[in-house]
Amino acid sequence: MINKKLLTVGSGLVVALSAVACNTDNLTNLNKNPNNPEDVPANALFTTATVDAVSRWFGGYDLRATEFVVQHQAEVQYPNEDQYTRLTGGSTAGFFDNPYITHLEDFQKAIEKGQAANQPGIYGPALAMRTWSFGYITDTWGDIPYFDALKGDQASGSLSPKYDAQKDIYADFFLALDKVSKDIAAAGSNAGDLGSSDPIYGGDLLRWQRFANSLRARFALRLVNKDPATANAQLTAAFSAPGGVLVSNADNAQLAWPGDGVYNNPWANFFSTRDDNRISIVLMNLLKSLNDPRIPLYAQPSADDGTYKGAPNALTPDAAAPYICCSSRITAKMFPGNTAYGFFGGTGNSFPSFVMTYAEVGLIQAEAAERSLGGLTPAQAAGFYNAGVTASIEQWGGSASDAATYLAQSNVAYLPGTPGLIRIAQQKWIALYGDGGQAWAEWRRTCVPYTIFPGPAASKANIPRRLQYSTTERSVNSANLDAAIQQQGADAFETRMYWDANPTAAPTYPTTFTCGLRGSAPMP
Repeated sequence: MINKKLLTVGSGLVVALSAVACNTDNLTNLNKNPNNPEDVPANALFTTATVDAVSRWFGGYDLRATEFVVQHQAEVQYPNEDQYTRLTGGSTAGFFDNPYITHLEDFQKAIEKGQAANQPGIYGPALAMRTWSFGYITDTWGDIPYFDALKGDQASGSLSPKYDAQKDIYADFFLALDKVSKDIAAAGSNAGDLGSSDPIYGGDLLRWQRFANSLRARFALRLVNKDPATANAQLTAAFSAPGGVLVSNADNAQLAWPGDGVYNNPWANFFSTRDDNRISIVLMNLLKSLNDPRIPLYAQPSADDGTYKGAPNALTPDAAAPYICCSSRITAKMFPGNTAYGFFGGTGNSFPSFVMTYAEVGLIQAEAAERSLGGLTPAQAAGFYNAGVTASIEQWGGSASDAATYLAQSNVAYLPGTPGLIRIAQQKWIALYGDGGQAWAEWRRTCVPYTIFPGPAASKANIPRRLQYSTTERSVNSANLDAAIQQQGADAFETRMYWDANPTAAPTYPTTFTCGLRGSAPMP
């Protein structure tokens, strides 16, 4: 269930953004440009950066790229992204370039201002969100500019930063997130906070600690196939860090959109004019096979016969056209009401974007327990699994009764060992609906569901392991780009990044077919 804090935080977002946009204190000073202030307060920087970051990772990156790659959605008009022909470095350059010149720069400035004031309640949330955003970048491209990035305006900085190894970036993630939770704890009542300028938690520092620790657990588990020792150590640290991890849906990190026509949920903005996306047959068939109560929460009935049905991925335009009328649109919860092609939903503009959820954390804990990681034991796995699945159903508007009935089914109920790990991975993939970047990363780590492979018109026979680097980098940072390619491997969809380099170490990895390969992986 959507938390009541959305109303408060959502109102705060309107106030905070209005303050950013309408500060006229210096309008009469003819020696300064009011539209280009020399010094922006940390609070304003944080608000603007957070809105931009959430809009980007849950906007075009999600709806025009990763939702198709991970097959939560399929493209029924102009299916170039679904075919991967518009996922090349030129088409996706903005996904790589723009975070650096927008919200990452603002988060960095907020961090610096908070540190100068010795207020971890200011720099801690900014550092956590900067790490969250960098996570999408490195998990999409692998080695990226990191340590030398965001320093172009410093005397010793460079406008052509080197690329850093993903292994080193992850190590810094753990240090940064450890600092967030511990510095807030150490400062106590002197930590300061962002108050109404914080559109995620409204200045609640305990929840920022829990978010930072939960994000640390996410990154730790992502390393488990490549570096299980570090994964175990970081999971242990995350679970025991000050504040702990998310403990219920009340702790969900989510941005409550005002829905005022200016600051809207990015999915609702997209669907107000575009009718290209439908629920993928991969997701729909899995939900149906499990009699999943999230079907009407994730999808709308098909217009032709009122049933729920998915569309295949990566068809030709002619083959995809019949699915425009005859497959399920995305949940009405994400539609704004009036669109360019009819009336759907009505409250989508103000529906929250889920930055990180307790459902994901519960399933992280379930896997860690089943694998005896992070100080947990297999005896705890079923409890965490049930909690994670229940949280996901309730998050989208289902009930505890729906969840209990669902979990009682023989094909959903937890099983120990590898069968349990498969069910955990499957439920996490379902729970990450709406966050294609994270769902894709988890699929690459586990290969679950097994039924994901490129459609018949896709330009590649296997699911991409990464995206190609921005073509802008070839123009402005070619020497460092070449060094990165030399270190990581060819700038191609098939190249595996650091944490993805040992896939067969996953207990869930298939042995009777090739993961993600068209013609080998089983049909949905």
